[in-house]
Amino acid sequence: MQTSVILEFIKKIELFKELGEEELQLISDHIETREYPAGDLLFTENSHRRFLFIIYAGEIELFKTSPFGEEKRLSFFRKADFLSEGALMDDYPHSTSARATIASTALIISREEFEQLFENHPHLAAKILGRVARVIARRMRQASTRVVNAAAQYISGRTRTEHDLLGEREVPHEYYYGIQTLRALENFMISGISLTHFPDLINALAMVKMAAARANRDLGLLSAPISDAICQACNEIINGKMHTHFIVDLIQGGAGTSTNMNANEVIANRALEILGYEKGEYNYCHPNDHVNLSQSTNDAYPTALHVALINSNKKLIVVLKQLVTAFRSQAEKFKDIIKMGRTQLQDAVPMTLGQTFDAYAATLAEEIERLDENASLFLEINLGGTAIGTGITADPQYGRKAVDHLRDITGLDMKLAPDLVEATQDTGSFVMYSSAIKRLAVKLSKISNDLRLLSSGPRAGFNEINLPQMQPGSSIMPGKVNPVIPEVVNQIAFKVIGNDLTVTLAAEAGQLELNVMEPVIAQSIFESIEMLKNGMVTLNHRCIENITANSEECTSMVQRSIGLVTALVPVLGYETCSTLAREALEQNRGVYELVLEKKLLSQEELDKLLDPANMIGPSSRPS
Repeated sequence: MQTSVILEFIKKIELFKELGEEELQLISDHIETREYPAGDLLFTENSHRRFLFIIYAGEIELFKTSPFGEEKRLSFFRKADFLSEGALMDDYPHSTSARATIASTALIISREEFEQLFENHPHLAAKILGRVARVIARRMRQASTRVVNAAAQYISGRTRTEHDLLGEREVPHEYYYGIQTLRALENFMISGISLTHFPDLINALAMVKMAAARANRDLGLLSAPISDAICQACNEIINGKMHTHFIVDLIQGGAGTSTNMNANEVIANRALEILGYEKGEYNYCHPNDHVNLSQSTNDAYPTALHVALINSNKKLIVVLKQLVTAFRSQAEKFKDIIKMGRTQLQDAVPMTLGQTFDAYAATLAEEIERLDENASLFLEINLGGTAIGTGITADPQYGRKAVDHLRDITGLDMKLAPDLVEATQDTGSFVMYSSAIKRLAVKLSKISNDLRLLSSGPRAGFNEINLPQMQPGSSIMPGKVNPVIPEVVNQIAFKVIGNDLTVTLAAEAGQLELNVMEPVIAQSIFESIEMLKNGMVTLNHRCIENITANSEECTSMVQRSIGLVTALVPVLGYETCSTLAREALEQNRGVYELVLEKKLLSQEELDKLLDPANMIGPSSRPS
């Protein structure tokens, strides 16, 4: 690339603003141009920072990989954006990875080149480092106030003026959201968890807005260029772009208006760019007049919640199925290990450890059908009902057309509620689904309680199984290892149970034609789903998969147990067996030797009846 082209381009980069021509020329001498084909990595997580990257053309996505290999997109960088500016200061490892989504060109400055610049022109390097420090400070400030997360683009200082009912505000130019989102950000610093953390909801909002744009175009209410631009912006959001600009707190007053307007403003401003205009030039594409056309928060927001919860439920079930498979795998491994079954924490009758784990698999597998059954209630929506279900401001054909388009976009069998007034105020589907995830949480907590008991000890407890050792268990007791994974699943369950009560109270608090408490309903259910997903993944990979059995201890407890006497009831009768059990306890003797001593059965008959393998299932009653 020609030096003159590079020189002209870097004048626009914030790090080099306020530099003179000679200083810019010095910098350009240290710049290298690199091409990155689609899919190529610029840097990877945990690698040392070596280069400042300035995007000249194309698009770069920033992403982070979970411990289980799942990628989470954080942000997208385009022309004139820069990243990894901290490389000019130190070689601290990258906390994220960056990849070209399309063929891209970057201008790079290595730390070695910058150090040479520093040595020869310390005053110039100090200016640049000052700009770097300001950028990093602003990004940290953004992260702490949740304006946009730490992976978002820089604040350039350029602003645009927007106005609403309450007056005017200056909005940073880079942001796709607008004045109403800015007000919500200031008003609702509540949970500390923004829309950004719930990509399924962001995608669902975009799907609803796309369906609306298509329906409005069909009815001649939106021009083709505006509709196409809105749909393209929505499609980009569905593909994971611009999620960092959805920043309102999920808990908010206004029945979800702030969430709806956050989506409207982001979509409108991206559509304006697609149409060739600047952000904020709303006379060409307006958040309310175009993106929100024929809608109200009161039908668009709950419809998006329904779509998002259906899709979130699918992901929850994938994780649940994996956990069920893990329990079944362990059940097969433990199928021949005899142990003592217990009721009321007292010895009952023998069983196998495999039966224990099979029961866990079976009880969790039941929840798959329950979750799907309750999630299907979300297929009925009130789109087209607008404010209270009467459809005011919407074309009579809009609701049907919008639902048809939404069905096509989502691939879900969405259907219009028969009574939109009723559907706009009703939150019964949330109550039902919340109860289903509470039921799953209760079962997971019960299983976790069992795992903690069965692994208790190791010397003074049940000690029938060994949970994988994840961390030291005490700051004072050497050698102690705690069942931390089941413990955290217990706590997740408590939170889900509490969230279900919140959903119940919020649903009851609805008044007249609208339930304004839907935001806390949404936050509670989404939080429960996310915690259950994470908890089940953790339980599976950090506990269930690596449980081992103490088979000798299991067998020993069966042989010592008074519970063996139950197997003799069909032959000797309940009264005789009760006497045997009492004498065995009082005399600290075994049931086996007492039966032989009293000549109640022959040794051959007794061995057959007390063979643990014959006591783990039904058998014919002796004649």
